[in-house]
Amino acid sequence: MPKSKWLPRIAIASAVIIYFLIIFGSHVRVTDSGMGCPDWPLCKGSLNPYQGFHAFMEQMHRYLAALASILVALTVIFAYRNKNRVAALRPAIFTGVIVIIQIILGAVTMYYGNRAPSVAAHLLAGLALLGAATVTAVASVVPRSEAKGRRLNPVGWVAIIGAALLYISGSLIVNAEAEKYCAKFPLCPAGVSDRYVALHLLHRGMVVIASIALITFSIHAWKNWSKYPGARPLAITIVLLILATATLGIFSALLKAPPHIADLHLAGAAAVLVATSALGALGWLVGADAKS
Repeated sequence: MPKSKWLPRIAIASAVIIYFLIIFGSHVRVTDSGMGCPDWPLCKGSLNPYQGFHAFMEQMHRYLAALASILVALTVIFAYRNKNRVAALRPAIFTGVIVIIQIILGAVTMYYGNRAPSVAAHLLAGLALLGAATVTAVASVVPRSEAKGRRLNPVGWVAIIGAALLYISGSLIVNAEAEKYCAKFPLCPAGVSDRYVALHLLHRGMVVIASIALITFSIHAWKNWSKYPGARPLAITIVLLILATATLGIFSALLKAPPHIADLHLAGAAAVLVATSALGALGWLVGADAKS
């Protein structure tokens, strides 16, 4: 198979695996399996994953991370060799660098017993990894067009930042184990610690602000980018994901964050980031907002 066909397939597979890696990593944390393996890179001195539920969960997460690392490395190689998709090389290299950082942070997190600073750094690196892998996948499919002026309207950049902050603010609640302490909507019930209330209100405020930015960006792309294949489907996908994720967030809060709903809520937030990054990358590559 020509190398030009290998690049998009591997880049897309890499982004998909990284998405599920982040979701599964959240499930590992929700099930308190983060310390299922007391050592690294082996688990209790073995590669055998069948050493109890928590060890199994942590080992599966590591195996998935290994698969993602291999795919990212292959993406970098094929992006370097493919001269028809030069725009994919830089995000591919960036993704590779973040993978290395993420592996180091994963080891540090384990050795320091899942302490908040290392877990937060691990989450932020995961966020950068998912966004970079998504941009690489889009750039491996869509060629960069020549254009003059601003390639992407500021509303696009604001929406991407909003999607990232939305994910980060939600992760702060998970990191602080505060999911169950605000079983009311839109405000928290009386008697809840001010720290937990602040985290929840920060996240809910960010949901409102980010949703406005994301919907505005989606409308902009729907109206102005209709001639670019994929733009309108991505725009409507962002809006639908926002509605679904917000609904899951409300149910998660009212039901005190049952694991299955909490996982779906995070999956929705990550999907919003993926769709927004993909739409932004598409617009930038084709110069949708620039003068031809």
